[in-house]
Amino acid sequence: MKTVQISLNSIDKVKSFVNEITKYDNDFDLVSGRYVIDAKSIMGIFSLDLSKPIDLNIHADGNIDDILAALDPYIIK
Repeated sequence: MKTVQISLNSIDKVKSFVNEITKYDNDFDLVSGRYVIDAKSIMGIFSLDLSKPIDLNIHADGNIDDILAALDPYIIK
């Protein structure tokens, strides 16, 4: 598992983020405080506080570099 911090501070970013990660069969969790939601769920994402950075847990083994490259616009460096 790999964890990165992402920023989803607009509706368009949320929609494009979900479209990007649904291309992968891996599991993705968003963690904000004590809440953990499925990152492929648009409704779940909107239940979080999007004004702060969110931790993204990527449950992947082999294609982690491809996933990180695809998610680069959302990752906080």
